[in-house]
Amino acid sequence: MSTVVQPQLSPARALWRRTHNLRTGYAFVLPVLVLFIIFRIWPSLNGFLLSFQDYKLGGGSTWIGLENFRLLLDDDLFWTALRVTLTYAVIAVPLTTVLALAFALLINRAIRGISLYRAIYFLPYVTSLVMVGVIWKWVYRSDGGLLNSLLHGVGLPGVAWLESERMVLPSLAIMAAWKGLGYSMMILLAGLKAIPESLTEASAVDGATPWQSFVRITLPLLKPVLFFVVVIETIGSFQVFDAIYVMTGGGPVRASYSLVYLLYDSGFNFFNFGYASAVAVVLFGIVFGVTMLQRLMFGRGDV
Repeated sequence: MSTVVQPQLSPARALWRRTHNLRTGYAFVLPVLVLFIIFRIWPSLNGFLLSFQDYKLGGGSTWIGLENFRLLLDDDLFWTALRVTLTYAVIAVPLTTVLALAFALLINRAIRGISLYRAIYFLPYVTSLVMVGVIWKWVYRSDGGLLNSLLHGVGLPGVAWLESERMVLPSLAIMAAWKGLGYSMMILLAGLKAIPESLTEASAVDGATPWQSFVRITLPLLKPVLFFVVVIETIGSFQVFDAIYVMTGGGPVRASYSLVYLLYDSGFNFFNFGYASAVAVVLFGIVFGVTMLQRLMFGRGDV
């Protein structure tokens, strides 16, 4: 039986081939890299530098150092927006994550028509947030809204969903969970599909209940995916703006006035772009710190 002997490449030829493959790879990556630098990295760097300046709308700027950050820390409105954002995140992140996990477990079944159910659950995610906000604003209406009509129909009093300082953030969080559920659900479903079925089958043979199998096998193996979902949901909650802009405008009495809404107000209503950039920098620092804390909570070696 004869064997084919591969010709040995000279060192120069081997080096040329490696560099040629490297250049080809860079050529394919370069367009996306250029766009990423232009539309992501460069604006972020400019925004960071702008936070140390007093920028005039007509052009020109003055370097003022940390003055914008000093004004920010002395601004009661900033602390109100920070409290609102943190409260909203505390409500929205667990709600969306738990629902996404529950629905992922529900559709992780080999039954007829399951693909249709997955598409239906994912549909709200690809729907325009402005349109969703308008619809849910009608659902939450105190007079003639869908929810209050249902409550009145069973003899219960209506609720001021968006007009109450106590209810406005939970109401927005429920809408956000409904809207963003599909994406996190699909990510978790992919994680569930990666878990070998033999592990759960073996646990069932050993006498484990479905709950014990979920807690001791599924959940630990799903931890890296769960960490990713919690992080993206946290980032989305800290950046909430569209729903608030459409549904409440920051009210009532600034009870839904988030940090990004403060950024929008400062930059596009009062044209204080340096101050708005300082808000953005502080928001980035908060999100980065919370993400690192979440990584510690999930365990460094597991994510």
